Amino acid sequence: MVFLEVKRILIDPGSSANIIRWKVVDQLGLLDQIVPAARVLNGFNMACETTKGEITLPVNTAGTVRQTKFYIIEGEMRYNAFLGRPWVHDMRAVPSTLHQMLKFLIPEGVKIVHGEQPAAREMFAVEEAAPRSKALPLKAVEESVEDRDAK
Repeated sequence: MVFLEVKRILIDPGSSANIIRWKVVDQLGLLDQIVPAARVLNGFNMACETTKGEITLPVNTAGTVRQTKFYIIEGEMRYNAFLGRPWVHDMRAVPSTLHQMLKFLIPEGVKIVHGEQPAAREMFAVEEAAPRSKALPLKAVEESVEDRDAK
């Protein structure tokens, strides 16, 4: 079996679905494997996204392969895919966001997969595009509020 490597995948135990971007499926050349299915997914900010279909893909995690159903969305997101609770439960895995690792059982014992912390830090680094403006001294702000109230 040939596996194609997809980078920037988030294991999100708070997500009730496994999600993959349309662009990734297209780049992998798997558009012919999409099963049409329109579902509405709600984000934590109550934003809604309608899926473009679903696809079942083999996910190889440190040598353990599971067939995983993904919902395909066209929207933009920082990651190429989210592995949510369905995948975490299927793997019988224990994710730790604090330690940036995932543990699951294999016949030989416990397998530990570490997250790529430097890549995560780089992805969420805030770049300052414009120089900071000087803040008004507190007294000047108070005076301007008083002046406004007096008018």
